[in-house]
Parts: sequence; C-alpha cells; structure tokens
Amino acid sequence: MTVSLIFSLSIFIFISAITPGPNNILLTSSGANFGIRRSMPLFLGIILGIQTILLLSAFGIAALLLIYPIMHTGLKVLGSLYLLWLAWKMATSHYKRLETGKSVDAALKIHQGWLLQFLNPKAWLMGVGAVSSYSLTGEQYYHSILVISLVLFIANIVTGSVWLILGSMISRLLSHRRSWIIFNTIMGIATATCVPLIWLG
Repeated sequence: MTVSLIFSLSIFIFISAITPGPNNILLTSSGANFGIRRSMPLFLGIILGIQTILLLSAFGIAALLLIYPIMHTGLKVLGSLYLLWLAWKMATSHYKRLETGKSVDAALKIHQGWLLQFLNPKAWLMGVGAVSSYSLTGEQYYHSILVISLVLFIANIVTGSVWLILGSMISRLLSHRRSWIIFNTIMGIATATCVPLIWLG
C-alpha cells in the first residue's frame, strides 16, 4: 500500500473509532464506574471483536448481509435490544462508593465486549467500509488486509484509551450518590440514543 493510501485509511478509521458510539460510551461508563484496570477486559474484548469483524468482512462473510437484507435487519434488531438492555443496566445501577482495592459490581467481561461487536452496526460499517475501500486486488490483497488490521488495531487502542481515561477522570466526581445517579442516567440515555442512529444509518 502507498503512503497516501495508508494515510487516507488512518483518517477514515480514526474518525470512525473516535466518534461517540456504543463502544466508546460503554468504555467511558466502565472507566468511571470501575476504573481503568477493571475495565481492561471490556477494552480488550472490544478490540478483539472489531478485529474479528474486519476479518469476517475481508473473507466474504459480511457479504451475506448485503445479499440477504433480512440478516442485516435481524442484526439491527438484536443490536438495538442489546443496547437498550445495557442502557437500562447503566441507568439503574446501584450506587457504590469507589475505593481502591475494594470490589464493586462486576464490569463487563472480555467475551461480552467481543460479542457486542457482532451486534454493533458501527463495527460492521468500519470493517466492510475499510475492506471495500482500501483493500488491494490480486496478490496484494492479503498484505493490504494486514495493513488495515494493524491500522485498526492501533486506532482502537488510542481512541478507546481516550474514552476509558476520560471515564476514569470523571470517576473523581462520582463520590456522592447524586452525581453517581446523574452520570449513570446520562450514560444510559446516551447508550439508548445509539439505537435510532442504528436504524437511520
């Protein structure tokens, strides 16, 4: 791949990854409620899930969504229900004073972050968009997929870290029950607002 193509790919992926969406809202909420260390399984699950979506897109499975629109609609329905469930869990979470070294309610696990990507239309759009726009034909195809995967991996680490750290910084403001409830309600509403965006996209 040429330098200019890699630069264009990087801009596309970075903008796609940094903008608010289910992953970034969940990372912010998890960082605020559980801290960076306890949020790492979710973070790693998201990164692995997006890489999986990219590879599925690269090797043709995502084409089924284009051939069979009913599968795409089913994906949207499942994704919407899952996001609404997560929004409800966030908005109704019980207050726990954050103290280092003490256990709080369980954060999302690595497999949950990974599975979320299969129901996340934004992840599919990133995967399909990157492969269809930036992969090369012929013998260079596999090399271009490797480059796309690497750029996506780096972008997700950088942008996910930004949202996770932001959430961790917000946690300092959550020492009181009222601020905790307000924050989690806002995060729950923000997650729920991703649902209409899925259907408008």
